[in-house]
Amino acid sequence: MLKAKTRWHVQAADEKVVEMLEKELQITPLVARLLANRGIHTVEAARSFLFINEQAFHDPFLMKDMDKVVARIHQAIEADEKIRIFGDYDADGVSSTTVMIETLTQMGANVDFYIPNRFTEGYGPNEKAFRLAAEEGVKLLITVDTGISALDEAALTKELGIDYIITDHHEPGPELPQALAIIHPKLEESTYPFRELAGVGVAFKVAHALLGDLPEHLLEIAAIGTIADLVPLYGENRLIAARGIQQLRHTKRPGLLALFKKAGIEQDTLNEESIGFGMAPRINAAGRLGAADPAVDLLMAADSATAAELAADIDLLNKERQALVAETAQEAIREVEENFPPDENGVLVVGKEGWNPGIIGIVASKLVERFYRPTIVLSYDTEKGLAKGSARSIEGFDMFRNLSTCRDILPHFGGHPMAAGMTLKLEDVEDLRNRLNSLAQEQLTAEDFTPVTKLDGATAIEDISIQSIEEMSQLAPFGMNNPKPKILIESAGLSGIRKIGTNQNHLKVQLGDSSVSLDGVGFGLGYLYEEISPLSKVSVIGELAINEWNNIRKPQIFLNDMSVDSWQLFDYRGIDRFEKWMPQTNHKVIIFSEETIKHFPFLEENDALVHIKNEEDAQNVNIDGCHVVLLDIPPSKGLLEHTLRDKQPARIYAHFHHEQDHFFSTMPTREHFKWFYAFLAKRESFDLTKNGDELAKYRGWSRDTINFISQVFSELDFVTINNGLISLNKQANKQDLSDAPSYQRKQEQYELEKELLYSSYQQLFDWFNTLVALEEETKQWT
Repeated sequence: MLKAKTRWHVQAADEKVVEMLEKELQITPLVARLLANRGIHTVEAARSFLFINEQAFHDPFLMKDMDKVVARIHQAIEADEKIRIFGDYDADGVSSTTVMIETLTQMGANVDFYIPNRFTEGYGPNEKAFRLAAEEGVKLLITVDTGISALDEAALTKELGIDYIITDHHEPGPELPQALAIIHPKLEESTYPFRELAGVGVAFKVAHALLGDLPEHLLEIAAIGTIADLVPLYGENRLIAARGIQQLRHTKRPGLLALFKKAGIEQDTLNEESIGFGMAPRINAAGRLGAADPAVDLLMAADSATAAELAADIDLLNKERQALVAETAQEAIREVEENFPPDENGVLVVGKEGWNPGIIGIVASKLVERFYRPTIVLSYDTEKGLAKGSARSIEGFDMFRNLSTCRDILPHFGGHPMAAGMTLKLEDVEDLRNRLNSLAQEQLTAEDFTPVTKLDGATAIEDISIQSIEEMSQLAPFGMNNPKPKILIESAGLSGIRKIGTNQNHLKVQLGDSSVSLDGVGFGLGYLYEEISPLSKVSVIGELAINEWNNIRKPQIFLNDMSVDSWQLFDYRGIDRFEKWMPQTNHKVIIFSEETIKHFPFLEENDALVHIKNEEDAQNVNIDGCHVVLLDIPPSKGLLEHTLRDKQPARIYAHFHHEQDHFFSTMPTREHFKWFYAFLAKRESFDLTKNGDELAKYRGWSRDTINFISQVFSELDFVTINNGLISLNKQANKQDLSDAPSYQRKQEQYELEKELLYSSYQQLFDWFNTLVALEEETKQWT
């Protein structure tokens, strides 16, 4: 067997819906199933999803308070009042700020922006920044991608004589801030048709309302923040992302072109992954390591020279960020392993002075990836007695809801079910850790701590084609709640497997048989080469793609994980250096002869060693679910049969170390015995000690053959042997050669070696397969 790294959860599609979509839309069964799995159960909804560019945006005035916001901004522009946009320092906040600044500048407003410094001011609105705004004559303050949790700061604006507008998308708390208007799609009284907008999506709706027409030129900026913030990519978010990606492929913005160049992005093939893995980390890097202002300046840069300079600076910051993340992540992993072991902590809460608060969110994500526990990583400020933290969660543990129960020790926090940010006193960290672990104990089971991979369905290799893969691209852009499709191929034949790459750390496989096949590549899965035996049926999960090489297009699958659901045989007969290939976990090393230990002395203190001396030992050894090493040859076939019969090993490693090779030593025939008997009848006696070698040479036999025949004759009383002198017993009773114990042992060992040592892999597998208990197929997915 080979267990999968994660729990595979295959979504069950309504087959009637699948058939209906397949027939009405003339699409492949695979794509019809993908649509059904995304909750699309009507032809109209399917058309809307597949042909996203034909859809319309919702009326921005459906948002509560939008009319107030538009009226107040127009009033400020007419009166030339100073307007300030207060943003956040991540990619969503930067793009939100850019959308609002460009919109108001286009309208002729007197506007600037302010993004707080993560290190000196922390997350969200703060009193110092608001007082500074009042001192500088700001009359209208508008937040983007922040503000919904800042109650005290909102109250302060009244005291300062500033009109205050909040635009945000983070989870609202039980009490809302006091403001002139709040634009938020998730407010309880909101009737806006789509509730999952990113911060930049909310800003984009305000821009739409202000300008009267859809601001097409801002879609490319809105797409960046929407994809970077990992909001669900369906509904209006998907429309923003799809239309924005199209614009990005043709943009002339100097800042974006400079960013493409630094990130190595091909503009004409840019997609959501280009944004998520190329652009967003660089935009985020500015705010993570310093001020986020340069990122806004880059997006709004008017000339190529300025843009190139800003992009170079931000790219350098990103490299610094990567190095810092790697160092901090290693320190955090050590902290977990040494002080908060995952088997004792359902939620990991770790912190340290000196950890950069700008990258602790990334570190938290890495700890979740490593330990699969809800995680909070904190940066300690001992001078102020505060800890600033970022949280990341797992499925089944709503981080925002659980942190909400700790509001009494969290003066500042906000976020989503899967991520949050917070500030608390250092003295309260231990209390927070204890509370969250108690909540996790109530809400999570042992199974919840194994990662889940959600799959769109199981597919046969013959159903995978270039057409079906091309149709799948119509479901893009992919992201949260519209993930890149992952499919399962069950129990496929494996016609080829090998390691590839400079370090041999990747895997290349060929699934199927001569009639139908599919190539697969598993990056970082090279270690599985030693975990999969010949003849195994493998189940794989992964993402389908089209491989183009030398003008030939073929379907392929990028492998994420593999499993084998039946026992496996690994053939290590004749391969030395046992310590190199011996399984290291869940294993039992079985020996039948104590002499074997002399050749493998390192096993003497190994708890996995099992010495089977007799039939009772063989029957009682428990090998169910184990990786069983058959290290030496048993004295009899029956003993091996009793060891394996009706048991359920996960794997068998056959080595069969042996001292004497009976198969390749001569097994004398009856003619051998007949000639030697006649020879003795003529001589009456023969000195084996003096003349045995000469006789063997004369006959072309081995000396062992002479000794063996002599031993058999002695056991049958055909001869007597005294001090090497063999004499014929003329009064001996007639007996069959097979009555001699030596003959029986030799014959049995000969046959056993033939079956165990010199059989083919298939023959050995088939014999073992008749012995082991074949349990009913246990799928490692649901």
